[in-house]
Amino acid sequence: MDLRQLRYFVAVAEDRHFGRAADRLHMAQPALSQAIRRLEADLGVELLHRTTRRVELTDAGRSYLARARAILADVDDAAHEARLVAAGSVGHLSIGCVGSATYSLLPPLSRHLAAELPGVDFSFRGEMLAPDQAEALRSGAIDVALLRPTAADPSLTVAPLRRDRLVVAVPADHRLAGRRQVRIADLRQADLIVHSADRRSVMYDVVLGLFRTAGIDVHVRHEVGETSTLITLVAGGLGVAIVPEPVTALTLDGVAYRPLVRPAAGVDLAVAHRADRTEPHLARTIDVIRRIT
Repeated sequence: MDLRQLRYFVAVAEDRHFGRAADRLHMAQPALSQAIRRLEADLGVELLHRTTRRVELTDAGRSYLARARAILADVDDAAHEARLVAAGSVGHLSIGCVGSATYSLLPPLSRHLAAELPGVDFSFRGEMLAPDQAEALRSGAIDVALLRPTAADPSLTVAPLRRDRLVVAVPADHRLAGRRQVRIADLRQADLIVHSADRRSVMYDVVLGLFRTAGIDVHVRHEVGETSTLITLVAGGLGVAIVPEPVTALTLDGVAYRPLVRPAAGVDLAVAHRADRTEPHLARTIDVIRRIT
């Protein structure tokens, strides 16, 4: 028995006529009759009651028709799904975002992905630090990461997207809030709020590196894990923070953002996934991310 025999039987059962069924199947009537005979012989039951004028289903034939239709429908669905998978049109992906991307890139990204890949089920995790994202990629907890690149990892494929300028977030009533721009030297003796060193934040090293290069002592007042908490503490007057420019999308009363005067000052944003992942829907997702950044 093969799928062709099932399709032949369904055609005859629906048309109740070998000649019409043969025309529909684009085959000779004798060949069709022989195929149905072989099917009945394989099953050991009569499926069709033949007369000189028409064909009628036996009780066994009616039962077999329902199952044959279901089997063929499942086969057609499987083929359709396979084509969708091969085209990258279906699947599930979890995307992890570093804090600044959570507020600036995630909203347009989610809209573009929904429009261009409606068959892919996306989930998102925001406010992830880069080391946590790398570990989540390796474990499979997330599939794609928008992160600040750390040390090279051969198990991950990391591709640069853009370089973000740095800005200074200050309380709205701070002496620097009235400035058009801020220098590192202006932050001498300032209380800094930074991303956590314990959680190996990339921004922690970037910020402290700026002060070391300028030969200025650093006064860290608070270390936090989330960008939203960092900006909230700035709004509360507890200190100032140096953050990537996309964080300015996170607007809070009591916070002012000012450009940091240092042309070379910036931090890279990259997209990453596990090096052994090659699914078409993942590749299409990364293509969308590249286009909108």
